[in-house]
Amino acid sequence: MTISSFHPTPRTLMGPGPSDVSPRVLQALSRPTIGHLDPEFVGMMDEMKQLLQYAFKTKNELTFPVSAPGSAGMETCFTNLVEAGDKVVVCQNGVFGGRMKENVTRCGGTAVMVEDDWGKAVDLAKVEQALKDNPDTKILAFVHAETSTGAQSDAKALTALAHAHDCLVIVDAVTSLGGTELRVDDWGIDAIYSGTQKCLSAPPGLSPVSFNERAASVIKNRKTPVQSWFLDLSLVMGYWGGGAKRAYHHTAPVNNLYALHEALVILQEEGIENSWARHAKMHQALRAGIEAMGLEFIVNEADRLPQLNAVTIPEGVDDAAVRSKLLNDYNLEIGAGLGALAGKVWRIGLMGAACNAKNIEYCLNALDEVITNMGAKINSGVAVDTAKAKLA
Repeated sequence: MTISSFHPTPRTLMGPGPSDVSPRVLQALSRPTIGHLDPEFVGMMDEMKQLLQYAFKTKNELTFPVSAPGSAGMETCFTNLVEAGDKVVVCQNGVFGGRMKENVTRCGGTAVMVEDDWGKAVDLAKVEQALKDNPDTKILAFVHAETSTGAQSDAKALTALAHAHDCLVIVDAVTSLGGTELRVDDWGIDAIYSGTQKCLSAPPGLSPVSFNERAASVIKNRKTPVQSWFLDLSLVMGYWGGGAKRAYHHTAPVNNLYALHEALVILQEEGIENSWARHAKMHQALRAGIEAMGLEFIVNEADRLPQLNAVTIPEGVDDAAVRSKLLNDYNLEIGAGLGALAGKVWRIGLMGAACNAKNIEYCLNALDEVITNMGAKINSGVAVDTAKAKLA
């Protein structure tokens, strides 16, 4: 058997991630690989820290990309901050709050769950009551932008609430970083993690994280060693810390870091606030077209993420058949619902480089044609013009 080189079919990625990667970032991936302790690479690492500080809106020294996807960023936060016996209030309004609970449990901590319906933002009153009922809570953990539902919670208010009860916060910003307002220092966020494959539009495989001095002090004064050698920040920072001299920790994914560097340079060129505004504007155009078709969003407008749109599937329409048709005939990827929303919604992403008018028109036209041809009762032929009018 002879296997030849792999050449994937180009797709338009409008699911929950990964998002489209710009040609500049793809080109950066192909640059010559050099050593992960090469002085030139170390200089790029310093720039990477500055670029991530810009994206997170923080001056935290402990800011760097973990050499693994967003789930490893999550684990980095929990394994370094949670010790056996610690109590953590975990907010769950979708899939990823459940993963936070798993991390707490595996660290030997006790997870106190605050649960809200999928598609709803985290309820501040419920969180406040949980903190009052559990005065020995060490950490409040929540998802800022829940990828499974398209709901955004109030990170600023939740952080203030946690601090009022003398708790740290761990924030999941995998889908929010670069796409919606996020201000780590102004909001006082203690520990936060994200991913590269959403609104930063870099390839999957890295997880930006940031810890403030308060969180760093907790890590420094742990009673027990971090259970993960690879994610132990006391070791990792020998490599990602400042200065020209770096201690070997692991072989960093050199070319993937080139790509993230370029993606962050692109973000800096656009301006972080401009990126937030672009995502909001494009969402309104997509929304106009979706609603003109007669489809609905499951998240109320005040809590809706611009970059992840959970749209109800019309009655009698085969979810998987539509997504398969879009992928095979239009080379367009949208996402399925997860968990409680499986078979009930499509998740349409508007992230990073994929968040543009051309993609919106293409997606609306393809969705309209496929659903109409399946005999569904929608308002056919009006979505694209309605979206265009919104952008005019």
